[in-house]
Amino acid sequence: MPLLSIYRFKKYLGNFLAHLFLLVMSLIIIVPIVWALSTSLQPSEAVFAEGIGLIPQDFAWENYVAILDAAPFEIYLVNTIIVVTGIILLQLLVVIPAAYSFARLEFKGRDILFFIFIAQMLLPLQAIVVPNYDVMRFLGLVNTRTAMILPWVASGYGTFLLRQQFKQIPNSLVESAKIDGAGHFKILRHIMIPLGKPVITAFALISVVVHWNDYFWPLIITETPDVRTLAIGLGMFVQQESGADWTFLMAGTMFIVMPLLIFFLINQRVFIESLMVKSGIKE
Repeated sequence: MPLLSIYRFKKYLGNFLAHLFLLVMSLIIIVPIVWALSTSLQPSEAVFAEGIGLIPQDFAWENYVAILDAAPFEIYLVNTIIVVTGIILLQLLVVIPAAYSFARLEFKGRDILFFIFIAQMLLPLQAIVVPNYDVMRFLGLVNTRTAMILPWVASGYGTFLLRQQFKQIPNSLVESAKIDGAGHFKILRHIMIPLGKPVITAFALISVVVHWNDYFWPLIITETPDVRTLAIGLGMFVQQESGADWTFLMAGTMFIVMPLLIFFLINQRVFIESLMVKSGIKE
């Protein structure tokens, strides 16, 4: 009995410490977001008042109305949604067949071609921005939403991720489908994509977050407000309009962050499940 009691004590202590660690990490992440939201809802004079309070005494909802009047954030939002949606749809159209080809098809030079395909993961954005800009200028696409989409269509990271997932799917399923007369497109549609759905969803979420917050490439390729995204719009707004007005700045920041938070909350179950997948079939 003493040994059993010691074992239980260690187990409970371990669970307590694990939950305590997760609580501390959660607070580190949540508190800045709550603070930014609180600041965005306060009058300007209350930001530098004495004391710390996360709940505003007077809710200044007019801050959000003011930033929409000061800058066309609704246009920036529409542009961002168009760009991000276009990127992820085209990425999936390219990445899924490419991953299947590299994982399941045998052809000469496959491994070399795969290495070249994912070599872009080794290159920083700054190293390819000039060639990308020259290509967009040659195509006459500078200062367009299309120019913000095309350079990211072929994702080496997504191809590598899905290739590893497709390779783990049992060969027996693929061979059974071939015996039944299924071709590559049917195998991809009815076996690979359903079993790889959690990983595909995880990649889609990561892609959406990365390109929603992308600043460097849209800053270079856009010139007018009618095609700018939220990240660029906020940067221009801070430089030209808000200055040191922290309430406006936080209101603009929350206008960018909240759609992503809502998007993640809606899809968090699928995202968490994707991290728990150990093979083509969930255990």
